[in-house]
Amino acid sequence: MCFMLPRLGPPLAIAVLAGPILFGLAGTILPAFGYLPALGETDFTLAHVEKLAVQPGIVMSGLISLAAGLVTTAVSLGMVMLFVAGWAGTRIFSRIQHLVSPLLSVPHAAAAFGLAFLIAPSGMIARIASPWLTGWERPPDLLIVNDPIGLSMMAGLIVKEIPFLLLIALAALPQVDLLRTRALAASLGYGRIAGFLHGVWPPLYRQMRLAVFAVVAFATSVVDVAAILGPTTPAPLAVRLVGWMNDPELSMRFFASAGALLQLCVTAAALLIWIALERLGAAMLRRLRRSGLRFRRDAWLRRAAIAAMVAVAITVLAGLAALAIWSFAGLWQFPGALPETFTAKTWMKTAPRLAAPLSVTLIVAALSTALAIALTLLCLMRENETGRIAGRRALLFLYLPLLVPQAAFLFGLQLLFVFTGGVASLPALVLAHLTFVMPYVFLSLSDPWRAYDRRYEAIAAGLGKSRSATLLRVRLPMLSRAILVAAAVGFAVSVGQYLPTVLIGAGRLETITTEAVALASGGNRRVIGVYAFLQMLLPAAGFAVATLVPALVFRNRRAMRV
Repeated sequence: MCFMLPRLGPPLAIAVLAGPILFGLAGTILPAFGYLPALGETDFTLAHVEKLAVQPGIVMSGLISLAAGLVTTAVSLGMVMLFVAGWAGTRIFSRIQHLVSPLLSVPHAAAAFGLAFLIAPSGMIARIASPWLTGWERPPDLLIVNDPIGLSMMAGLIVKEIPFLLLIALAALPQVDLLRTRALAASLGYGRIAGFLHGVWPPLYRQMRLAVFAVVAFATSVVDVAAILGPTTPAPLAVRLVGWMNDPELSMRFFASAGALLQLCVTAAALLIWIALERLGAAMLRRLRRSGLRFRRDAWLRRAAIAAMVAVAITVLAGLAALAIWSFAGLWQFPGALPETFTAKTWMKTAPRLAAPLSVTLIVAALSTALAIALTLLCLMRENETGRIAGRRALLFLYLPLLVPQAAFLFGLQLLFVFTGGVASLPALVLAHLTFVMPYVFLSLSDPWRAYDRRYEAIAAGLGKSRSATLLRVRLPMLSRAILVAAAVGFAVSVGQYLPTVLIGAGRLETITTEAVALASGGNRRVIGVYAFLQMLLPAAGFAVATLVPALVFRNRRAMRV
């Protein structure tokens, strides 16, 4: 019976990944053209699209979203590429990797709040530099956070996408022959970075391409970071969409659907532009290769790349430290670098309001992560039985929830739950989170599962153990660290989900993330610090458990790690 279950794994995974998206897109596209029988509308019309076209500032909102997707991806990918090209295989590379990698667990909203607390006119940087360097005795009247063209929003996205792309690059590096290619390029007189670009980068980028597309799609449609750091007049398209979707007027459902369809078009346009940029970059690289230039003196560029990576890590860590300080700050007048007093009053006053969102956060994250782990294990067990490793089509299914903008299908999914009576229910919210948790869990666990030495299973079979006993008593215990790390990744992804919680929870199921983003417009930094710092602590606790439990339980069997 245990080995009948894996057959259900792939169909269930496809249903979890593709089902909500297909239903959601249908529930978005049809109302955009006036078809929504539940509200008595069955005639197709372009009136809602036309109304959206004359909405004030709609073109600027779309352009800001488009630019955010392209600029964020280009800068993040460029920095990762230069860092890997200049330092892969060195001891410094390993140290910086261990410094940057944990930043992946920091939720986007917490990182955005931390950056805002750093760069705001009254933020930590201005306080440290004043008045001895700037001469400021009071905060300057500068629009840094929420600037009109979204530079601070793009900076917040860049510092979060760099760790993600770096980890994707690290996972893909073993699939390219880095050492021999680098030695061959060096023998031909190429500098370290030039040799990497000509010999290693093309096959490496092919392995990373879907992940890069996911970054483009996410950055064009992000809501929480845009609400915290993005412009307000007009706001990015995804932020305006949330306002239209939550409008109590039922007729706004059609208008919001048209806006969600526009968001889908903006993301599709960004992906098409990125594909065109890929081809342009490939043509430029071919021309550079034919020119014969070797770029031997690239030490300055290598140093700039490592400095940029260190700066990213320090920025995120300093932002998190600022959140912690503000959550315990007493009187703190500008330009004081630190509060005059520290107090736990804010935590004590906020604690009664934390119980409900914290419990929802933990329950939804735990259930969605447990389901994702179970589905992933079933899929991988089925892969063992068939002997076929998931190909590009399977990867496309995995990245589907990351490639389709959340606003483009979650609104339709919300309508589906509304008319079936499932909206604002815990099962519906768990299902919505599972759609986004599953890809990260599968990508985290699949490589360790495939790296497992199956000779252990042969030994167990030789000792008379059944397949079920071998799985439960040998393979799963040996992979416990990898499973717990994958669970920590899934838990962190669920904790950071904003838009699925706002739409499917319908304002009645609140989490730490939704409460933190809702406080962004309030301006009370102490309360924001409490929520954002707690939002950061939850994923950190998950990774601490994933690290400490296997180390304690299997401390006498360290040679049996996978």
